[in-house]
Amino acid sequence: MSPLRLRVQGRHFRDPHHREVTLHGINVAGDAKYPANPDLPSHIPDDFFDADDVSFVGRPFSLESAHDHFRRLKRLGYNAIRYIFTWEAIEHAGPAKYDEEWIQHTIAVLRIAKDYGFYIWMDPHQDVWSRFAGGSGAPLWTVYACGLNPRAFDITEASLVQNTYPNPEEFPKMIWSTNYTRAACQLIFTLFFAGREFAPKAIINGMNIEDYLQKHFIDACKHLAQRIHEAEDLENDVVIGWESLNEPNRGLVGYRDISVIPEEQKLRKGTTPTAWQAILTASGRACEIETWDFGGLGPYKSGSALVDPEGQTIWLQPDYDETHYGFKRDPGWKLGECLWAQHGVWDPSSDTLLKKDYFSKDPSNGKPIDYEYFTNKWFMRYYRRHRDAVRGVFPEAILFCQPPVLEVPPTIKNTEDDDPNMVFSPHYYDGITLITKKWNRIWNVDVFGVLRGKYLTPAFAIKIGETAIRNCFRDQLAAIQEEGNTYMGEHPCVFTEFGIPYDMDDRYAYKTGDYSSQIAAMDANHFALEASHAAGFSLWVYCAKNSHKWGDHWNGEDLSIFSLDDPELPTSASPPQTADPESPAYSRSQSTDTARVSPSNIKQTLSSESMTTNGSGAGTGAPDKVGYRAAEAYLRPAPVVVHGNLQAFVFDLRNCTFTLSLRAPNSTPSDLPTVIFLPDWHFPPGSTHVEASGGKWAISVDDEEGGLIQTLKWWHADGEQKIKIVGVKRPQGKALGGAEEEGYLEQCQQTAGRNCVVM
Repeated sequence: MSPLRLRVQGRHFRDPHHREVTLHGINVAGDAKYPANPDLPSHIPDDFFDADDVSFVGRPFSLESAHDHFRRLKRLGYNAIRYIFTWEAIEHAGPAKYDEEWIQHTIAVLRIAKDYGFYIWMDPHQDVWSRFAGGSGAPLWTVYACGLNPRAFDITEASLVQNTYPNPEEFPKMIWSTNYTRAACQLIFTLFFAGREFAPKAIINGMNIEDYLQKHFIDACKHLAQRIHEAEDLENDVVIGWESLNEPNRGLVGYRDISVIPEEQKLRKGTTPTAWQAILTASGRACEIETWDFGGLGPYKSGSALVDPEGQTIWLQPDYDETHYGFKRDPGWKLGECLWAQHGVWDPSSDTLLKKDYFSKDPSNGKPIDYEYFTNKWFMRYYRRHRDAVRGVFPEAILFCQPPVLEVPPTIKNTEDDDPNMVFSPHYYDGITLITKKWNRIWNVDVFGVLRGKYLTPAFAIKIGETAIRNCFRDQLAAIQEEGNTYMGEHPCVFTEFGIPYDMDDRYAYKTGDYSSQIAAMDANHFALEASHAAGFSLWVYCAKNSHKWGDHWNGEDLSIFSLDDPELPTSASPPQTADPESPAYSRSQSTDTARVSPSNIKQTLSSESMTTNGSGAGTGAPDKVGYRAAEAYLRPAPVVVHGNLQAFVFDLRNCTFTLSLRAPNSTPSDLPTVIFLPDWHFPPGSTHVEASGGKWAISVDDEEGGLIQTLKWWHADGEQKIKIVGVKRPQGKALGGAEEEGYLEQCQQTAGRNCVVM
């Protein structure tokens, strides 16, 4: 087992030399949500329900292509990866039947990632439970274990699934996320987290369905962890930690009245049943259901629609072959009947709702339930099981704790659960942009502030103007972090998902090459992360197969920073350089070979270097006018390691200016400088201006595994220190390519000397 490459200290990460590390990560890869053999993205209906014999070997990508993908990500400045895998990938064939071939493929991919120096944490990913409920995650047999027939989900609208949609190309955008409030997910998540209390009759193989599902899921994750441990060269050195569960959901737990739509249910899109209506349609009854749409001012009721299952139900019939997966269901759990009816919630003989508040109180003590109560009791009950299983294999693993999205975190500060090696891992998306697939420069809403009752009326939460919108994002992320510290204790906060849709404005960028809306949205999100002092992030998402037609090949989403149909940013062809004190890259204030820095070493500027560029050809199907898929906004300078404590950093994309401040306990050792990733797209040699409060610095282009990586190394004194780096301002969103791009850069380089100020 390797020594720890990364450790937690309060709200920060530290390397073995006690330098502060900021995680600049990305989710790898969205393709891991669906099988590789057969290749079954969500728009392919063929063989969808033949799920036992699928294989995820080849996800997130093949071993042959892994170097290309990791090299690309390293060149883009990422130092961390949230590694996506699903329960289905491990255990698709049936309970306790693990796919060892996929596990060995995963270990081989992780070994290649090791060559590139990434920090990796493993993410057991799910979206609305499973591919068979319209998302990703759990294997098909878990749906049958819950007593459900997934082949009836479409006609009952228990879930909306693109694979079974009449015309997959017309699958409504972002409709998949409404599955959390439809019958299948409401049932399954209730059983997964709180089956003991709310479904005591649901006994399978001698245990409650909650324990049965959680045991198999956690055992599968533990089995993978054990295999990684046995590999001997990955634990702590590459795999630094494990996330608990992607976007956990309470199901029906805490619903005060299942006959009405809860006020807190902000996502209303398409047919929007109450939980009671969802139970009825799941049992074959026809219901008139409200329809909602999402406009510029949020969700609004658009009418109603008849959902008629024509007598079909989602409940497995008594003749279902339970022996196929080795199920032994207790006689008290009757197939063919609604599980909630069996628990007295309603009477199927008269379709009468008997206990509309059945899920509103904890059956064990009668206490009223809200989401906060759910998180502290049932989410934490699961989290402890997951944590203890992982720590049983990886004793020093960092645990990335992800409570329900945008809900109050668990109250564990100063308790046994206040684990010093834990990370708070929330998600944040600009919901208006994500749902409407438009970047609104005029106004946005402080959603988190509304959820926490910050405003007398939601109208006061509206922010006008792009600057106010950007600051609003920043303030929301800062508030989320502070809430985590209040409830969970002092831990690093890593936003393990955020991102933007690329197919905005009816795919306007794909037709024109103009990605200005995507650049603005992506930059606003990154600005918020930087300015709110997050300890790290992992951007959603990298997809190796993304295309303009099918996006990420999953439910119509298109959030990948990479696409086969878009070119990549050109890179500098400058030869490798080293941090040589005689190099002209050194600041002019430091002309001697001084190993240590004193406060008297202050104020410097750069000298000229040569710079050339190579254009990059467009991918398949790229537009005539080349756009770089908003790479200008996510390719950003960032601290790699900081000697001391990082105070603040931010990249001003519009003015191409990066600023960073820190507080150092002592002067920088000669072999352990502060290091800043400096992408040569924004900061080409010869066109970059640096001002520092003191010390010496050097820009070097090093030949690393990811290719030529440009960094700025800074040797500074103790105390408060600041640095400002100014690069080349470019017209944002302008579709440049080939000779046009080279001409623009040449013009920038010719004027660089006039823009430098010697201090």
